Amino acid sequence: MRQFWIFTKKEFYHILRDRWTMMILIVLPVVMLILFGYAITTEIRNAHFVVYDPSRDVATQGIVNKLETSEYFIFDGYVNSPQEAEKIFQRGDIGMFIIFGENFYSNMLHTGNAQVRIVTDGSDPNTAQTLTLYAQNLMSSYQQDVFKTEGVPFQIQSDIRLLYNPTMKGLYNTVPGVMGMLIMLVCAMMTSVSIVREKEKGNMEILLVSPMKPISIILAKVVPFFMISLMNFATIIFIATVIMGVPVNGSWFLMIVVSLLFIFVSLALGILISTLVKKQMVAMLASAMGLMLPAVLLSGLVFPVSSMPVALQWIAQILPVKWYIEAMRSIMIMGVGFYEIAMQMGVLLLMAVVLLALSLRNFKIRLD
Repeated sequence: MRQFWIFTKKEFYHILRDRWTMMILIVLPVVMLILFGYAITTEIRNAHFVVYDPSRDVATQGIVNKLETSEYFIFDGYVNSPQEAEKIFQRGDIGMFIIFGENFYSNMLHTGNAQVRIVTDGSDPNTAQTLTLYAQNLMSSYQQDVFKTEGVPFQIQSDIRLLYNPTMKGLYNTVPGVMGMLIMLVCAMMTSVSIVREKEKGNMEILLVSPMKPISIILAKVVPFFMISLMNFATIIFIATVIMGVPVNGSWFLMIVVSLLFIFVSLALGILISTLVKKQMVAMLASAMGLMLPAVLLSGLVFPVSSMPVALQWIAQILPVKWYIEAMRSIMIMGVGFYEIAMQMGVLLLMAVVLLALSLRNFKIRLD
């Protein structure tokens, strides 16, 4: 029995000495609980919307106030023409566009029929359907309130329009996100595990005494995975466009440039992970659980970022895959140009520079 407790004590010491193992054992369950508890929700909140209202009468003001005071929508103001809808959606500023018919209140009183068009972004069909349902329910609630107080019998006729994806195909939403997941999986995980494997086998010491510079060692490790990622990207695009029928309404050249930039960011992230850990298993867990899980839940692939708590929204902003998915959806489904995704490309470029600088700095310290 004494020998058993000695060995048990030794195992405790072994685990406690490895800070990354302790973080995985203690911190990871807490992180997973928070992510699954707060990020996974079918409700959509804080969706921004704008309004085109040529009449600006008491009825349209009442409907706008009904939407604005709900927990689901944030009112961003009025626009000058219905033709502005597509440009606003392409900038990614709003989730819904309300267009009231002319003489809305007058038509409501005299004909009992008031027309309103609800325009949403069909590139995310689940969100579009949910926002449309919320808006229709709130308008029906306003209609009932007016009938109770004023006794005015009228009906609000909603004309639903989904931009970019009128048939509401789910592939249009999921394929760009899955592309980001697969690229990050190959680049970040495989790169980090490969470099850490060299450390565990002792091969890194051989490289240290060679005349090769740290940057040359890193590039030699990264180039094979970069080429594999290019082949994966080409395969994914072929399957998505030819077999699945997902359109590329924007520039192919722009799509390839954004993807190459994201591949570089993912490789730099994998290198950074390899400079922080010493074991392959830890590198794999850090890449798979520490990156993939938040990327799936917080990138906007499955659940809208705007519906999450503010803290998780801030965390989502530092995920490269979130910006990549936004850019790819805009290019493939909306057909936007460089100007509309300039911010996403700028953020990815900044992340690439920062991650590579941190990786080189940590790698040099380890070499010393």
